[in-house]
Amino acid sequence: MNFWSIYSQGFARIAACTGHTYIADPHANADAVLRQARECAEDGVAVAVFPELTLTGYSIEDLLLQDVVLDQVEAALQEVVAGSAELLPVLVIGAPLRHRHRIYNCAVLVHRGRILGVVPKSYTPNYREFYERRQIADGDDERGGTIRIAGQELPFGTDLLFAADDVPGLVVHAEVCEDMWVPVPPSAEAALAGATVLVNLSGSPITVGRAEERKLLCRAASQRCLAAYVYSAAGPGESTTDLAWDGQTMIYENGSLLAETERFPDGDRRSVADVDLDLLRQERMRMGTFDDNRRVHGERTAAFRRIAFRLDAPTGNLGLKRRLERYPFVPADAERLAQDCYEAYNIQVAGLQQRLASIGNPKIVIGVSGGLDSTHALIVAARAMDRAGRPRTDILGFTMPGFATGDHTKGNAHRLMNALGVTAAELDITGTARLMLDEMDHPFSEGEPVYDVTFENVQAGLRTDYLFRLANQRGGIVLGTGDLSELALGWCTYGVGDQMSHYNVNSGVPKTLIQHLIRWVVSSEQFDAETAATLTAVLDTEISPELVPGEELQSTESKIGPYALHDFTLFHVLRHGFRPSKIAFLAWHAWHDVKAGAWPPGFPDDKRGAYDLPEIRSWLEVFCKRYFAFAQFKRSAMPNGPKVSHGGSLSPRGDWRAPSDSTAEAWLRDLKRIDEAL
Repeated sequence: MNFWSIYSQGFARIAACTGHTYIADPHANADAVLRQARECAEDGVAVAVFPELTLTGYSIEDLLLQDVVLDQVEAALQEVVAGSAELLPVLVIGAPLRHRHRIYNCAVLVHRGRILGVVPKSYTPNYREFYERRQIADGDDERGGTIRIAGQELPFGTDLLFAADDVPGLVVHAEVCEDMWVPVPPSAEAALAGATVLVNLSGSPITVGRAEERKLLCRAASQRCLAAYVYSAAGPGESTTDLAWDGQTMIYENGSLLAETERFPDGDRRSVADVDLDLLRQERMRMGTFDDNRRVHGERTAAFRRIAFRLDAPTGNLGLKRRLERYPFVPADAERLAQDCYEAYNIQVAGLQQRLASIGNPKIVIGVSGGLDSTHALIVAARAMDRAGRPRTDILGFTMPGFATGDHTKGNAHRLMNALGVTAAELDITGTARLMLDEMDHPFSEGEPVYDVTFENVQAGLRTDYLFRLANQRGGIVLGTGDLSELALGWCTYGVGDQMSHYNVNSGVPKTLIQHLIRWVVSSEQFDAETAATLTAVLDTEISPELVPGEELQSTESKIGPYALHDFTLFHVLRHGFRPSKIAFLAWHAWHDVKAGAWPPGFPDDKRGAYDLPEIRSWLEVFCKRYFAFAQFKRSAMPNGPKVSHGGSLSPRGDWRAPSDSTAEAWLRDLKRIDEAL
């Protein structure tokens, strides 16, 4: 395995091509196909898709019935076949072909000097501007047959899957234009039968609004079929007698747009993207109803024919043609981030409001440290009280300074509680902590500077113990503040500690998202100006447990690693089940260059950083050890809290169910695959 090869890492490079069409001139169109095919080959493309009726143009009407055109189509097709002999990509080109007594609008798959098979268009439109049935036969009932081209009997039908023997998961199915617009497209059955890359050769003249309709259909097909959907429409050169053409191309994967080209181009254009075949396979394995649906349609899907080919993909470093989010839980698109923050915040608020209502509307008891997590939980609680029509004084906020609590964070805690109008109090735990350490004969009680895990957990445990007893005393429930990232790493004190609460609104929210939720709360003016100013001050505070005394602020990330990398890993482990070696490959492409790619809106410039491969590997090892071999027992006993992110939750009643006594050895062995690249 070459660590840097996309094909070794479970990707396949796909292209959707368009260009100038020469009406009724198959030889000129064949030359244009081969020109783009050679460029695609140089780029490492596995599959290159061209528009409908590539070799003639879509808009030639009755010229399709002319023998001179049809003869030259077959000759031009052989030119493409011959020209493909030394080229990498599977070429998916459109051609009108004679079969029995009719002409069929076909997708022809060509690879390394041979035709793999021919797929006819299933549904020919005969409405509005379309009049295809005048010349073209429907192919919807063509299954299990052959077609004769240049003296060869070749597979022919809508039941063809084209599978690469040497690229696991690369299985191609072709449909043509209108096939995408019907209620049950051929590609839906093909996906159930195993196709992962669904391609559409389209003519599709452009009218106002149609481009968005195409995108909607492609996106929906890719998400519903858990597949890539590759679309290529006809562009310049098509007849403008009554219509116009925009040459739209795009590639979607499981509902996400990977690539698209400008519309109305003046020359060759292609969308190119690296489709994640591992991701598609994982999604299908996890979504059991996908295969249940296959069983319902088993009689037809079982009859699909698989045409095998060998791609012989390059093994070197081709880069990665794919947009990667540095923060998978935090989209870089401003509009999408605002929508995500709105939904996440209101999921938390609605979850807490419902829990309070269902148990008799108790008060809320919360520890407020002045850090990100407790700050966010507090503003969620305040909004829940507002929505329930209850006074914010029913929130009992306690800041509980210990041996290392800083004036800055404690000050922020008091300012925030006062600004929100909650019932605020300070309960200093240092005296009780000293007593406990003394009674335990801990070296600290003798004046020794021993700041071990016992020293830290005495403080964390006392805070939680006080909160529970205060809740008993004052008719409340303890609101948890720990986040998804801390649960993943086990960075919380078990039992009588910050791992436990009566209800935890933050348990489904990763650390990297919380700061953006707070920014959204400020920017969307959920609270008054004084509260917003305090929230902004909290955002500028170093993440720290503040448990160990000393001049230097205790930094969480210096001990367990950057949350940016840990959340990146968590998303791909929890959502996709990826191997550590693949996560490292993705993380390097996302994080190695601070200037490459987009950052989330509002992300401070001075906090933007980069990580090289050794750093990524090092922190991956920390994550694997903590996540798989250490922290599960804490998650197995975690309190209730709402799932927030599409990346998943760690509730043992939800997305993640795992044994508490597992080992990380399998993941650590896979990590060694990275070492060859170092």
